[in-house]
Amino acid sequence: MQIHLSPRHMTLTAAIFSYVSEKVEHLETMTPSIIAAHIVLLHDETKKKRYVVKVHLALPGPDVHAEDAEDDLYAAIDLTINKLSQQLRKYKTKRTEVKKHKLRVAKEAMKRGLK
Repeated sequence: MQIHLSPRHMTLTAAIFSYVSEKVEHLETMTPSIIAAHIVLLHDETKKKRYVVKVHLALPGPDVHAEDAEDDLYAAIDLTINKLSQQLRKYKTKRTEVKKHKLRVAKEAMKRGLK
């Protein structure tokens, strides 16, 4: 998986980079088919000095997006990753249901063909 990090109006430290990459790599354990992760870290000084984290995950099929804003950068990262993990669980459930449905239909067709 490729990780693209884009800091805006802030400097990217090694600690922030390692924290974000560790969190994103944890998502890959849930769904190993993640192709790339595009992360934007934005420090918005006009609105209460908030940090905005935007993440776009490229997957085979529909992509997954999440965004969150908090006063603390690490809290914003955690909340965004939580949103992504919920979306990935839903994505994975839908994919397995489709596969199970195809198997069920094939088994029924074989039973009808044998009778």
